[in-house]
Amino acid sequence: MNRWPLYPLTVRMTVLASGSRGNATVVAAAGTAVLVDAGLSCREILRRMAATGEDPAQLNAILITHEHLDHVAGLSVLARKLKIPVFFTEATHRAWVRMLTPQRRMTYKAWLEKMQREREAMEAGIEATPSEADAEPCEEAPKKVCPTALPALEFFEAGRSFRIGNLEVCPFTIPHDAADPCGFVFYAPGESIRMAVATDLGYVPPNVKLALKNVDVLLLESNHDLEMLKDGPYPWSVKQRVLSRVGHLSNAAAAEFLMRDYDGGAHTIVLGHLSEQNNLPELAKLAAEQAIGDRMSLLGNRVLLAQQDLALEPIQL
Repeated sequence: MNRWPLYPLTVRMTVLASGSRGNATVVAAAGTAVLVDAGLSCREILRRMAATGEDPAQLNAILITHEHLDHVAGLSVLARKLKIPVFFTEATHRAWVRMLTPQRRMTYKAWLEKMQREREAMEAGIEATPSEADAEPCEEAPKKVCPTALPALEFFEAGRSFRIGNLEVCPFTIPHDAADPCGFVFYAPGESIRMAVATDLGYVPPNVKLALKNVDVLLLESNHDLEMLKDGPYPWSVKQRVLSRVGHLSNAAAAEFLMRDYDGGAHTIVLGHLSEQNNLPELAKLAAEQAIGDRMSLLGNRVLLAQQDLALEPIQL
C-alpha cells in the first residue's frame, strides 16, 4: 500500500523529542516519510505527531540508530500498530532482542527436575513438553504478544546506502557505547536537499565529518556543558562514560566541529540530546552560534534547540 505524507511536496524534518528520556524524529522527502528512533511511548509519539501535523498513517518505516532505551522504548507497539517495517543493523537488532528477552537463570533444583522430566520422556518414547519455567520468554503466555514481534524486519549496514520508497538513506558509524550505533543522511534522488541525524556520539571522527558535508538540515548532539557535568550530581562512573570517546558530545565539542569541520551550508542546525542535568539551552546555543560566527544569516545557519518535552515545528525546505 502506498503511503503519502501530509506534505507531499516538501522536504522536512520534525524533531518530536530529543534527550535522555526519549528520541524520535520524522524525516520526509519526495513522498516518503520515516521515523528515526521511537524512544517515547507509542501513545506519546502519536500525540506529538498529531500536534505537529504529521500523519502516523503516512510513515513508511522506522529506522533505529541504536538499542538504548531512550531510542526504542515505544518501538514494538508503534510498529505493530502502524504495520510498518523496522530497519536495524543486525548487531543492533540482536542487542535489542537480548534486552527485551533476558536469559533466564535456572536453580540447580529446577535443572535436576528438568533433567528428570526429559529422562522419563525419553524412556517413555515421547517428546518432553517444556514447563512454564523452561519456556522461552515469548512462549510463557501464548495470548501475550512477544515484545520483540515486529510486522517486518529489515537489516542495513553502516556505509552502504539503501532506499525506502523515494528516500535514499546513507547510514554511517558513530562512536557510542552501543552494539552498532549509526547516524543517517537522507535525501531524495533528484532533490538537492540533504538532511542528517548525528546524536549520541562521543566525538566526531573523520567518517562522520565526511558524512555531514553538504547537508541542509543537521540534527547534531550538544549534550552537556563540561563544567556542569563535572560539578553535577552524576556518579563519577557515569561522568566518565559521558565524557568518554563513546559517550556524548559536549557543547564545546559540537562547537569545535561547527567551527573547524562544518562547511557552513546548512539552512538549519538543530542542537539535540541536551542533558537536563548537565546543560542549559542558552549555553548550547551560544557555543554553537559563536562557532558558526558570521556565517549565520536569515537564510542559512539558523540554530534551533530540540526539546525533551515538546516537539519542534516541522523544518520545511
